Amino acid sequence: MIIELSEDNFEKSINQNKPILVDFWATWCGPCKFMVPVFDKLAKKYSDKINFGRLNVDDYQSIAVKYDVYAIPTFIIFFKGQTLERAVGAIGEKGLENILEKVH
Repeated sequence: MIIELSEDNFEKSINQNKPILVDFWATWCGPCKFMVPVFDKLAKKYSDKINFGRLNVDDYQSIAVKYDVYAIPTFIIFFKGQTLERAVGAIGEKGLENILEKVH
C-alpha cells in the first residue's frame, strides 16, 4: 500500500519505527510518470520491510523545500525522522532497488 502524503500525515509517516521511501513528484513531470510503475512494483516487493509514500510537491511545496527537494523525482528514505538515503531523477528499477537494499 502506498500512502498519499500531505501536511496532515507527513511528519507522522516519516517518524515511524519502519523506514519509509518517499517519492517527491508532480503531475506534469515526465520522469516522475516513468517511475510510477517502478515505485509501485518495488512497493509490493518490499512492503514487509519498508513503507512507501508519495508527496505531490506542487500541493506541498513547504515540505519539499524543508527536505531540500529542488529536482523531481526525488526519492528519500526516512527512518525515525532521519534521512537515510536519497536519489534524484528517473533512476530506474535497479537504481531505486539499490537504495532500498542499503536500508534493510
